[in-house]
Amino acid sequence: MEKREINPWKWQDARNYVQAVEVKNPEATLYISGQTAIDSEGISSKADMRTQLKKALENLETVIKEAGYELKNIVRLNVYTISHEEFFREWDVLQDWTVQNGIKQSGTYLEVKYLFETLKVELEATVVR
Repeated sequence: MEKREINPWKWQDARNYVQAVEVKNPEATLYISGQTAIDSEGISSKADMRTQLKKALENLETVIKEAGYELKNIVRLNVYTISHEEFFREWDVLQDWTVQNGIKQSGTYLEVKYLFETLKVELEATVVR
C-alpha cells in the first residue's frame, strides 16, 4: 500500500489533519461504524464531552485492532457532535491522540441535533491496509 497526503496549504498542519489522502494498491479497506462512549455492556455514557471523547477513541482503537489494522492507517475520520462548542473545548484530546498514533487523516466535523440516548460525540473512520 502507498499512502500520500495532499496539502496545498500549511495552515491545517497545526490542526493535525490533511486536505486529502491518496491510497494506491491497498490490500484491504475497513469502514467503521460510528464509535461512541458506549461500554462493553451496551450502556451509553452520561459523562461530559471530554470523557465521552476519550471512550469513543478507545472504542475506535478496539475495533481497528480487532480487525487487524493499524491506527496510523486511518485515512478518514468524521466527527459528529451535538455541540461544536463543547467538542472544540476538548479538541486537545483528539489532537493529542492523532499525533501520538502518527495519524494524518482527512475528515469532516459535523454538529448534529442529537445522537443516540445520552451520547455527545461519535467517530466514524476508514482505515486501509
